Amino acid sequence: MKTLLGISRFIDRVNTKIGMVLAWAILIAVLVSAANAIIRKVFSTSSNSWLELQWVLFGIVFLLCAPWTLLSNEHIRIDIVNSMFPKGLRNWIDVIGHAFFLIPMTALIVYLSWPFFWLSFLQNEQSTNAGGLPVYPSKLLIPLGFVLLLVQGFSELIKRIAIIKGDLQDTVSGGGHHAAVEAETERLLQVAREEAERRTSS
Repeated sequence: MKTLLGISRFIDRVNTKIGMVLAWAILIAVLVSAANAIIRKVFSTSSNSWLELQWVLFGIVFLLCAPWTLLSNEHIRIDIVNSMFPKGLRNWIDVIGHAFFLIPMTALIVYLSWPFFWLSFLQNEQSTNAGGLPVYPSKLLIPLGFVLLLVQGFSELIKRIAIIKGDLQDTVSGGGHHAAVEAETERLLQVAREEAERRTSS
């Protein structure tokens, strides 16, 4: 299990770094959108390549930052129902969800999307809009994003199994790299509560 947890930590570090870097594409997309709008209003001109660049930047964030979202436990889930279950049952639900739904689904999408990209690449597919961008780089984002999500799924599965076995602390983020931060935050809150109680009693 130590080896698997080491692999999990490596996957977490890689996807965290990718997410933190590529999240800046949101700001770039906003700047591109604003510049394009200003040029269109002031000079009555525009460019399809700038419009399509906004879509590509959104695709980068949506697809390549999804593993970081999963790692941070910020993905959409039915928390109202999930929070009613004890932690042990929630961990088993996550194990089943990752093993039988997330991992097979992402593997299937990688398998199906690679030929979709490769054919586009071989044809040097270009945008149907005048002055648009090449299409195949944006199509590459699909298999690439789901490969990263696939390996993050394995990482989450490893951590959940380790939690169930008692080899990893159960945390809000599922025993991931956020565990130390959460533990330190909880410690500081406890110290603050104790200090507040001490001042009240004195």
